[in-house]
Amino acid sequence: MADDAPQRESMEYDLVIVGGGPAGLSAAIRFKQLANEKGEDLSVVVLEKGGEIGAHILSGIVLDPKALDELLPDWRNNSDCPLKTEVKIDRYKLLGENGSAELGWLPFPPLMSNHGCYAGSLANVCRWLGREAEALGVEIYPGFAASEVVYDAEGVVRGVVAGVMGIGADGQKKADYEPGMELLGKYVLFAEGARGSLTKQIMNQFNLQADCDPQKFGIGLKEVWSVPEEIFVDGLVQHSFGWPVQDKDGNGGGFLYHFRDNGEPFVSVGYVVHLNYKNPYLAPYQEFQRYKHHPDIRRYLEGGKRVAYGARAITSGGLQSIPKLSFPGGALIGCCAGFVNLPRIKGTHNAMKTGMLGAESVFAALQSGRSGDEMTEYDDAMHSSWVQKDLSTVRNMKPLMSRFGTMIGAMIGVPDMWLRSLVGFGFLPTLKHGKTDAASLKPAKDYKPIAYPKPDGVLSFDKLTNVSFTNTFHGEDQPCHLIVKDMALQKSSEHDVYAGPSARYCPAGVYEWIGEGADLKFQINAQNCIHCKTCDIKDPNQNINWTVPEGGGGPAYPNM
Repeated sequence: MADDAPQRESMEYDLVIVGGGPAGLSAAIRFKQLANEKGEDLSVVVLEKGGEIGAHILSGIVLDPKALDELLPDWRNNSDCPLKTEVKIDRYKLLGENGSAELGWLPFPPLMSNHGCYAGSLANVCRWLGREAEALGVEIYPGFAASEVVYDAEGVVRGVVAGVMGIGADGQKKADYEPGMELLGKYVLFAEGARGSLTKQIMNQFNLQADCDPQKFGIGLKEVWSVPEEIFVDGLVQHSFGWPVQDKDGNGGGFLYHFRDNGEPFVSVGYVVHLNYKNPYLAPYQEFQRYKHHPDIRRYLEGGKRVAYGARAITSGGLQSIPKLSFPGGALIGCCAGFVNLPRIKGTHNAMKTGMLGAESVFAALQSGRSGDEMTEYDDAMHSSWVQKDLSTVRNMKPLMSRFGTMIGAMIGVPDMWLRSLVGFGFLPTLKHGKTDAASLKPAKDYKPIAYPKPDGVLSFDKLTNVSFTNTFHGEDQPCHLIVKDMALQKSSEHDVYAGPSARYCPAGVYEWIGEGADLKFQINAQNCIHCKTCDIKDPNQNINWTVPEGGGGPAYPNM
């Protein structure tokens, strides 16, 4: 150890879990269930960078309860569980600028039905799961950002460093400096969600993506509206695609979910833009604001009040993009590995199930006296589970939509899904993702700037006003957690070639080019960051690295 390395205390556990989302909490609950059934006192800790469980959680959400039924079979009778709204009306629509076409008559395979699913707030579901985990004896540390992986002398993952605080913006230690603590485990499960900062390091360290396609992503933007009873439709779930991004070399789709929270009627409205779009002038936030003005959307919002806003990257590569999951000392669970079923716009059930499978593998390894080795049985368990089948059936939808657009891609892909649902194989081979989303962006010279309408302050809002509804906070005197590797490259390429798309793809006003000529400057307003990770994904040169700020920083979503 170097002489100037910080001296840290350490705590040891049987299992360390990085991330307090649905995957991490499901893993913790399942691990404790198994330990308690055997009468064994096994320790597990969950580290969460948000100020509380749920603070950084954002999803649609229409939850397929399949995994929850396995994890907590009596959840429907638990009055504390926030999932109360079962889907009753299921609609699919193709939008044009001023009208729409119902698609419910199309012969979608049964997997596309949302009946039997539940609408609500995933942030609140995670808060409830956190309470269930603590009741079983799980230790949960919110506000503890895991910023470094701890390896032993043989390169085995032993744990993480979390809770580093008190470093100033100049990189110097302040009076309140805390070096953090090493949380060490016999195994470590990473459940950081899409594009996790430590997950990226782990993937590179162990070359986990050597045999899979590049991961693909979308950015999901969402608002929650409190609406009057007269426009509320209990249990309505509506998905749409087409307008507005279809004419801009982009693909995407919208959602509108009605649900009750403590009896109060709410509507979740959102839009997902696939991040493989080509046009550098496309602005996902502005497309979302336009989307709400469509007659089929605004009818459910007019007279209501926006109460929350947020955005988050979503994995969408599917089966082809799943990396190797295990490595010496731990494994990847949940969306950091990419288990979203894109056509269904659902990933929570798969995240929970992989968390449970990871916990079961850890428990079995400990029972046989192992620790710190590679749990290849977890990879095998995932590939033989219903998660594999869930993703296998839809494996070609994302590549088809990338090549032919959402509408034509769906027309080709739905028959392939039907065949795979019925007989286990389709008429198409497994299609590949040829390149990363960053590599999809084309130079600005190939496109014209897009003139987006100004927000009206009623249905559509300016970006910074909406950011105030995320309750985002970062301590001002800390190092910028958004690392630009080469500022000269940012000017010569991101600005001069691509016309500064960072100002448009960021949904929180973090990036802007200010000044002119020799005074031109790339400004980073890190205090606005809502941890969506889009910059880390879409920067055309992969020149921006998203890292964790001090624990507790970022959004504080109440009900997303």
